[in-house]
Amino acid sequence: MKALKNPALQIGIAAVAGIAFGLLAGEWASNLKFVGDLFIRLIQMSIVPLVMASVIVATGSMSGKGAGGLAARTFGWMISFSVVAALLAWGLSSLLRPGAGMVFDGELDPALTPPEPTSWQDTVLGFVSTNIFEAMSTATMVPIIIFSLLFGAALNAYIARTGNRLVLGFFDQLQQIVLTMIRFVMYIAPVGVFCLLAALAGDVGFAVVTTALSYLGTTLLGVVILLVLFVTVVTVRTRLSPWRLPRKLAEQTAIAVTTTSSAVTYPTVLRNAVEKVGISKRVASFTLSVGLTMGSYGAVLNYMIVVMFLAQAGDVTLSPGQLVLGMALAVLLNMGTITVPGGFPVVAMFLATSLGLPFEAVGLLIAVDWFTGIFRTFLNVNGDTLVAMLVANASGEIDREVYDERKTVAESDAPTTDDESGADESNATAAPANQPA
Repeated sequence: MKALKNPALQIGIAAVAGIAFGLLAGEWASNLKFVGDLFIRLIQMSIVPLVMASVIVATGSMSGKGAGGLAARTFGWMISFSVVAALLAWGLSSLLRPGAGMVFDGELDPALTPPEPTSWQDTVLGFVSTNIFEAMSTATMVPIIIFSLLFGAALNAYIARTGNRLVLGFFDQLQQIVLTMIRFVMYIAPVGVFCLLAALAGDVGFAVVTTALSYLGTTLLGVVILLVLFVTVVTVRTRLSPWRLPRKLAEQTAIAVTTTSSAVTYPTVLRNAVEKVGISKRVASFTLSVGLTMGSYGAVLNYMIVVMFLAQAGDVTLSPGQLVLGMALAVLLNMGTITVPGGFPVVAMFLATSLGLPFEAVGLLIAVDWFTGIFRTFLNVNGDTLVAMLVANASGEIDREVYDERKTVAESDAPTTDDESGADESNATAAPANQPA
């Protein structure tokens, strides 16, 4: 009975029950759609304040001058792999079309649809709003993010000059309150998912099941391809044997796939990086800490597949500009814009709202998110270790004797040889405590 209190299990049971009910009830199940729509709207109303508060707090609380070459290498590798993940997701989704077969005629609420620009210049201009309150009222997310970044940067400069953190504290508390609101909403997630999928199954039929499997299969294939790419690049750059990696990554992989939490797995990842892989403590501490918020390659892959899935399910043809925007948003989300435990519904609604995509299939994605959470976290966690190997290799900070198991070292005994990582390490580890896998 205790297992039934697990939210993921409750949502899973509700999903199966909703699909079964919809297949049996047929078109009548569409009468339940308003309950599912209510659940979606409760999530939607939290998106704007959550994104604004999260970006302002993250930007406003930054401190330190960076870690020079270490920071440049870390960010360079992480952003590069994130872009590759987004491109791969687009390619696989275009080829496999996981959302095909579930086509909706419903129109998106016009109030939530950004205006269609006529040129790339208009697209760029649209990134900056002349009235931030108007952008908030229509949930036009890119101008909101840009305003929040500028506001956070100005707040950071103000704090550095005056030491007054009152405004930062306000937005930090606002973020926590909105997160609590979302947790309240998630209590009714099983009911919302049941009604959404019942209506879907009644309208679309058995295609609900096949599209869920296609979505999961596309995500899994992307994870496998990215992992092979990671290992290949690490092998070529470091000249270390890839055959030793499975044993070194086994412990953290087991924790990652059972908890679906990068934050929970972090202490094990840090210890293994030093003791089993031979990465210096300086590089491991900085790179893996930053990786908690920027190194979510599995999340980037999954978020871009979500964009393509919703577009295909709604029979929407994305323009090149929308594709680029979708990839950019996937990478931004990877950088910790939304840090909600089990926050995938918020992410999915954010992407749908930003790109003008229909919401009807979001319930199906929520229903199978426990499985995609396993895939995401597996790649996030192990990808961070592999990136740390690349960063450490560039500065000669991998102990090859430790990697080859000719020598042992304890994390507590490993020296931190450079003082430039101190401020940034504490800064990087402060934000991601509530990060989703």
